[in-house]
Amino acid sequence: MILGVLVLLICGSPGADVQQKAASEKPEHTETFERIILTWKENPATSQAVTWRTNRGDNRAVAEIAPADASPDFLKRAKKFQAVTTELESGTHKVYYHSVNFMNLLPDTLYAYRVGNGDSWSEWFHFRTASTRPDPFSFIYFGDAQNHIQSLWSRSVRAALLHSPGSRFMIHVGDMVESGDSDNEWRQWFNAAGWIFAMVPSIPAAGNHEYKKRGRSSKSLSPYWLPQFMLPENGVAGLKETVYYLDYQGVRIVVLNSNRKLKKQARWLETILEQNPNHWTVVVFHHPVHAAYYLKNEKELRTIWKPLFEKYEVDLVLQGHEHLYARAVGQVNNEKQIHGPVYITSVSGPKMYKSRSSQWADRFGENIQLFQVISVSRNILYYQSLTVTGELYDAFNLLKENNGKKMLIERIPPDSPERRLE
Repeated sequence: MILGVLVLLICGSPGADVQQKAASEKPEHTETFERIILTWKENPATSQAVTWRTNRGDNRAVAEIAPADASPDFLKRAKKFQAVTTELESGTHKVYYHSVNFMNLLPDTLYAYRVGNGDSWSEWFHFRTASTRPDPFSFIYFGDAQNHIQSLWSRSVRAALLHSPGSRFMIHVGDMVESGDSDNEWRQWFNAAGWIFAMVPSIPAAGNHEYKKRGRSSKSLSPYWLPQFMLPENGVAGLKETVYYLDYQGVRIVVLNSNRKLKKQARWLETILEQNPNHWTVVVFHHPVHAAYYLKNEKELRTIWKPLFEKYEVDLVLQGHEHLYARAVGQVNNEKQIHGPVYITSVSGPKMYKSRSSQWADRFGENIQLFQVISVSRNILYYQSLTVTGELYDAFNLLKENNGKKMLIERIPPDSPERRLE
């Protein structure tokens, strides 16, 4: 006993220095920075956009960025960017969206960034800029999330990243939520992916559930769309940041809005496809050209847009809306060369429909949550559709020569019968 007292007198109480130091330090996080998401506003090789949300207005909102390094000393080289803040009425209270567009970045470079207000900060996240060359890369494509988003769509987005951790971006073809006006549903969507959205950029298309009817006929875009997504403004007037395109390592990605002004978009689309210097072209929108459930709804798409897809040899058309899986080739000649796109409809959330017509599809599926991983190299596009439990459901290779001639090689798993809703 006497010995113990002597030790305490000489050395002090155990952990005293640590406790004193901890008491003198300010907590690192005193503000919550939520719904952090990467998108693009400009060239993916030299820029990166980030948006986040807080519950308090703060004109000090900023983001910091530096080339990432294995040493934590990278933060000494961080540069600060002032955010643009947008106030939004959300239910009974106001929320604040902050956005920064990092510019003049180096191509094919890993960066670290964080968001905050100068006193409080998020953790540091990483992203990589695109290359200026048509280097091989992969990306992920999701059909509708829409219902039971946090509890069940989370399976899709997490399984996708675990399967393809090197994917450079994610495409969402609309109906990410059931009600575009619901803050709670958008909260679920962001929670389902969590930090994934802060490190893997998203390319969203607006579905019909991102719109809400106002009066008898008019529809308005979700009030959350523009504040939470920074997107290119190179599209069609009157459809701000729902019609746009961007180029990524030899692929032109064109996002259309299948809810409104189809003819006006067609005129713009023809220019974008005609002046396309890329070897591959992917077009993204919500309502499918070839319907399996809503059989009478999409005639206008087939009349106005489909001829342009075929004329300019679009490679993939990625769609959603029907809560099932369907994949079909436009046209095939006697030499097994294909003309026009491969049309794909998929679903990543739990809401499922039963087909009314599927005979036209080369591969079909019902009652199955899926995600798609698409890998692109100079002359080969590898396509895989996988279940949220990891099984390969559909696959093909698209071979494309420099002169544009294409051939599709089926890779459907021989031990995977088509799934049908009972």
